Amino acid sequence: MESVVSNIRGLNIAYPSNGADLKGLIKAAYYDPNPVVIFEHKGLYWSKVKGTKGATSVEPSEDYVLPFGKAWVLQEIWKKEEEETLSIITYGMGVHWAMNATEELGLQDRVEVVDLRTLHPLDYETVFASVKKCGKCLVVTEEPSDNSFSRALQGRIQEECFKYIDAPVMVIGSENMPAIPLNSVLEETMIPSTEKVKAKIEEILNY
Repeated sequence: MESVVSNIRGLNIAYPSNGADLKGLIKAAYYDPNPVVIFEHKGLYWSKVKGTKGATSVEPSEDYVLPFGKAWVLQEIWKKEEEETLSIITYGMGVHWAMNATEELGLQDRVEVVDLRTLHPLDYETVFASVKKCGKCLVVTEEPSDNSFSRALQGRIQEECFKYIDAPVMVIGSENMPAIPLNSVLEETMIPSTEKVKAKIEEILNY
């Protein structure tokens, strides 16, 4: 849905990946003079999906406010000259796929993970800085990637960071189907997963 909503001018859009961010963004939305849409992933909200333990958090204080337009470098790495490194730009459930994939591959020191937190306004400064430092970029989304928010972000990164990257900016999202299947096996086949993100990380690092 984010691709549809992000085309409505004047809306601010939040997409938290954990409980603490959700609270901080709801508080920010209350004080924001603009209309705000906040997406909640039901798998994170109910902690129903395997590998989403990172979505749970200690509840922040009553006055905790998370400003819109400020991404979070959740997994930060040093600039490396002798090794291939990768910046993953993601949000929502994609944050957990990215973190689980880098942990299982043992690449926490070579893969930086940026949690966008808000899709509009979007923290391009943090995104571009991460991509320029790492030299390669992967955008992870749960949406089908054709004609989507993630494709627009991919193009913007490619345009702004072209001189600094060593491979095409890549996107991984759901299969381009008209609807999500109700059958759980078919649903898992359609949407991304830790295993699919692991394969994409290895592909782009070896490009």
